Amino acid sequence: IFFSLQQDVIAGFLYAILILVVFHPVVDLIDNFNLTYKYAPLIIIRTAFAMSAVEKIEEQLASLRIAKRSTPSEEPAYLLDIDVSKPAQSESSRFVAVSCSTKSIRVYNRETLNFLREYSSRPGTLSGVRFAHACDSVVFSACSDGTVKCWDIRSATQKAVQVFSGYPSNVFISFDVNSSDLIICAGTEKVGKDTFLVFWDARGITDCASAAKEPLGVYSESHNDDVTRVCFHPIKPNLVVSGSTDGLVNVFDINKDNEDDALISTCNSDSSVSFIGWSGKDYEQVYCMTHDEGFCWWDIAQLETEEPIMLSHVLDVRDAVCVANNTLHYLVGGFYHEKADKLFLIGGTSTGNIHLISCGTSGPSLVGTLCGGHSATVRSFCWNLTDQSLLTGGEDAQLLLWKPGAVERSLAKKASMKIPSSVQKRVRVHDSSLKSRKK
Repeated sequence: IFFSLQQDVIAGFLYAILILVVFHPVVDLIDNFNLTYKYAPLIIIRTAFAMSAVEKIEEQLASLRIAKRSTPSEEPAYLLDIDVSKPAQSESSRFVAVSCSTKSIRVYNRETLNFLREYSSRPGTLSGVRFAHACDSVVFSACSDGTVKCWDIRSATQKAVQVFSGYPSNVFISFDVNSSDLIICAGTEKVGKDTFLVFWDARGITDCASAAKEPLGVYSESHNDDVTRVCFHPIKPNLVVSGSTDGLVNVFDINKDNEDDALISTCNSDSSVSFIGWSGKDYEQVYCMTHDEGFCWWDIAQLETEEPIMLSHVLDVRDAVCVANNTLHYLVGGFYHEKADKLFLIGGTSTGNIHLISCGTSGPSLVGTLCGGHSATVRSFCWNLTDQSLLTGGEDAQLLLWKPGAVERSLAKKASMKIPSSVQKRVRVHDSSLKSRKK
């Protein structure tokens, strides 16, 4: 018995030494961290909470299911751009506006996707739709005929209530309205040696003015090819970012007196820009996608520091994201999720599947795939943070509303449909064979 007790004492002593040797440095490290950083325990708790919040959001995105489909139109069309009306406080969005390849804007009820009305842009081709921020019945569209038009859903007329005219040679292929609804900016195709960002004063848009408004001015020196994208800052109405086929992504402060002073930053994507947006807390980051499915992400807040502004540069997202059977054919766009403080990209397949992709500084990763909706390439989307829903439109002429855990109670999936359209001459047509050609 004495011998057994002696063995236990020796074993306990050796175990105590082992604990001191192995774990003492770790304990010291934790103690030093707690002493150095006043709010260290809160940092640890907050980090754990943030991780669980991101995981929960990603689960919600992966659980998106079809809630509604729009009724098939008599004239099928590619759905090229989508926007939802900005709701007043405590209200939900009422309207959806869709830019179509048939040179028309279709307006739907936000919840039911019932068709409400249609506006024609003929003879020009549309290059986007945007609702005003302060009035959910006012919607804008830019057109290749060198105009930006304003439409009022409340009006009985099918005519634009206001026309913003550009200069004679202008062909608009991108535009946006700033968060205060005071300024409109449109980007042009390159004509000769000229490429412009054109600006207008948007005030008075509900006065049903008949005379066309002339531009306030232009920026003409910062891009040397087609301005494919224009996007105002979600919060700061004086900041706007533009992207071009010249590969440049430029950030401007339009409060400055001239273009040279207004140009805050020039970032080079090394490829033709297909999509741009803002992200991050206070939206101090800018990202873009390219026509060859690349991705770039910059932190503009680091411009005044020694830190690099490049957060991520992926030459081809199709190669970087692990998808079953390599079925990521193209990127559609991206959105910043404020609650998760996370940037997400949307991509897809030629047969209509939609891939949701999470972005981090270490690279993109697949969150989930939405199947059973579209039957052809997806062209457009609009994310709604209020109810965590997603609207998508495609070359199968379908407008779909996706919600977490929804159960569809409407039309069956339509057969695959490819619609011959002159719009193919003016917008990107995704080509899954590009990937193999590049290699």
